[in-house]
Amino acid sequence: MSRVIVVTGAGGPAGRAVVGRLAGRGDTVVAVDKTGADGALAVDLLDRDAVRGLAERVRAEHGRVDGVVHLVGGWRGSKTFAETSLDDWDLLHDLLIRTLQNVSLEFEPLLRASGDGRFVIVSARAARKPVKGGAAYAAAKAAAEAWTLSLADAFTGTSAAAVVLVVTALVHDEMRAANPEKPYRTFTDVQDLAAAVEALWDQDAAEVNGRRIDLTPDTAG
Repeated sequence: MSRVIVVTGAGGPAGRAVVGRLAGRGDTVVAVDKTGADGALAVDLLDRDAVRGLAERVRAEHGRVDGVVHLVGGWRGSKTFAETSLDDWDLLHDLLIRTLQNVSLEFEPLLRASGDGRFVIVSARAARKPVKGGAAYAAAKAAAEAWTLSLADAFTGTSAAAVVLVVTALVHDEMRAANPEKPYRTFTDVQDLAAAVEALWDQDAAEVNGRRIDLTPDTAG
């Protein structure tokens, strides 16, 4: 069955992989990116009114929303804890938390009304195991997880689900080409991320709602 799925942060490598995967199976994908890259809708997700307008536009044009894959990301860090910049925190708060809040609040009613809605974010292992130079990043990711799991609780008993996909980091072909000697053993390929997103509709909402699914490759041996 074709679904209507909104992908935010669609202009990045992960976004392009997810958009391609979902469109390839016949879904109607509404790609959203602040820059409007690759034909995506240009929307400032920090602007709550703009996000509300996006939700209303998708509902008006397609009648429903069956999924939101929120891929707005960013990273900032330092060598030591003492060198942590609160300017980095401000940036990460906006990218990783505020955009999530605006998108989830505006699309929650549409996902709840869907017969099989999914809301997905990508988090990092750092949220549960912060390191000294990654305080701002880990704290922002932890907050994003908590927000999404609160949404999952709101979806309890409905046909919608909110899910956290966890990675150590993401890798794509351009990164490998630029650093051919680097093994990237613990990195998750963006194509594998896209496959994991697609698979969330293969299970009942109750089975995936509120789950943290770790996509880090098994590096044993």
